[in-house]
Amino acid sequence: MTVLDGARERRVRTGGVELCVAELGDPRQPTVVLVHGYPDSKEVWSEVAARLAGAFHVVLYDVRGHGRSTAPSPLRGGFTLEKLTDDFLAVADAVSPDRPVHLVGHDWGSVQSWEFVTVKRTEGRIASFTSMSGPSLDHFGHWIDKRLKRPTPRRVGQLLGQGAKSWYVYLLHTPVLPELAWRGPLGKCWPGILERVEKVPGGGYPTASLPSDAAHGAWLYRDNVQPRLRRPREDAYAHVPVQLITPLGDAFLSERLYDDLELWAPRLTRRTLPAKHWVPRTRPDRLADWITEFVTATEDGRSGTGANGKHADRFGGQLVLVTGAGNGIGRATAFAFAEAGARVVAVDRDAEAAARTAELSRLIGAPAAWAETVDVSDEQAMEKLAARVAAEYGVVDVLVNNAGIGLSGSFFDTTPEDWKKVLDVNLWGVIHGCRLFGRQMAERGQGGHIVNTASAAAFQPSRALPAYSTSKAAVLMLSECLRAELADQGIGVTAICPGLVNTNITATAHFAGVDAAEEKRRQQRTARLYGARNYPPEKVAEAVLEAVVHNRAVVPVTPEARGAHLMSRFAPRVLRRLARVKPPL
Repeated sequence: MTVLDGARERRVRTGGVELCVAELGDPRQPTVVLVHGYPDSKEVWSEVAARLAGAFHVVLYDVRGHGRSTAPSPLRGGFTLEKLTDDFLAVADAVSPDRPVHLVGHDWGSVQSWEFVTVKRTEGRIASFTSMSGPSLDHFGHWIDKRLKRPTPRRVGQLLGQGAKSWYVYLLHTPVLPELAWRGPLGKCWPGILERVEKVPGGGYPTASLPSDAAHGAWLYRDNVQPRLRRPREDAYAHVPVQLITPLGDAFLSERLYDDLELWAPRLTRRTLPAKHWVPRTRPDRLADWITEFVTATEDGRSGTGANGKHADRFGGQLVLVTGAGNGIGRATAFAFAEAGARVVAVDRDAEAAARTAELSRLIGAPAAWAETVDVSDEQAMEKLAARVAAEYGVVDVLVNNAGIGLSGSFFDTTPEDWKKVLDVNLWGVIHGCRLFGRQMAERGQGGHIVNTASAAAFQPSRALPAYSTSKAAVLMLSECLRAELADQGIGVTAICPGLVNTNITATAHFAGVDAAEEKRRQQRTARLYGARNYPPEKVAEAVLEAVVHNRAVVPVTPEARGAHLMSRFAPRVLRRLARVKPPL
């Protein structure tokens, strides 16, 4: 039983075949046509279609020779892009005769859809196009030609890299063997391969027609790939707005294929997704959100899709939770993700400060932002927060464990209560966040990223910061251990080590072994020193986003933090000598 079992179904005749077309939603709403790839049938879109049906008229059809559509006879020459374009126009005319449709394609569905949006005879029938994991063969041909005619080491590397990823294309051009494999052992093993390698859940996919779908679909490659790559069209310009969604973990296609796409698609919106190839099955929520946003913007006559800040292609629509978001580095980090179009959950023990961060995040560019109040050291409160966030907002894509407190004083002046307080917030707060939200990421099986705020004090000993440095060193090692453990699940872990940053942590830090008046004096003096250094938290926030994008392990931010990190590796004795110097407080 799949969500498509409740769809309205019709048969559309075109070019000697009958296409099986399914429809969901209200036909009076804008029509979104979903085109599947290889070796799929329309059921690959079932989860996405169900999420779109509330707002749109959703149409799915089995490409000729797939699913419940009939195959051409003979097969050779029956799957050319020209005939596939005829099929699309027949479907569009049947389901939306008076309005242009919004086109969405995955894999070979995207390859053929690029043909649809770049040929003259479809102009006026398509309103927008969302492409994922399937380049235009014409654009691909020009991409290859450019690198062959003007080779550089980088371009040659790109050619070789994509050539290796395209191994299956060569096999599909061999006679008979692909058909025998798909109708035999490969067809039986394919669902298990998808589950193990791509983390694709079942739920009515793949369907029982897989062996014949894959056997017939081999002619998509045989009829089109070599002719188009050898003689790519010179006029393959998209005549509609295009949204490109690139899965960063795609085993079959390099990101570099789309480097020059703006030349061919002037109205281009880019999105990237930390996922593998079969995103319609593994990330239906994210795809449905982006398709909805793009279609709605096109219908409203807007060319953009929301946030346009740096990294908007990477974080647009993702859910980011930041602890300690009421001020300083936490607030700056929430704003940076908001500017990149992420949905933000601002967490702080100060309810008013968290609410202010959420409010400003929405103004900056976050499509949604919420404030949550919690003490990160409270295990039960964090468990309730994690359950509430998952239920109301979804599973977090990026977790930033930033909440922390400062503590200065000699070892013997630091009381057990002082130790407990700093470790509860700085270490246990991070542990609670990683354990609760990280487990949700792992169980979802779609990757994610955890950022833990450590400190340059994690690798720079100091006679004045024994408790604080210990807590941050523990955060650093925890991050390294988690990074190793979660790598196989596609979850990155980063330890950010800011250094001297102008935030209010100095004004609220506790100084052990002194009375209240002296503590106040030291807080003010430390705040002035950090203020004179005047390294803004916004630069730390920028480093956080870059760390997530590039999946960096340890990121010292300020010049002094980078210097101390290098010394800890290559000149630790010098750092130990410096640690003996009494701070001027």
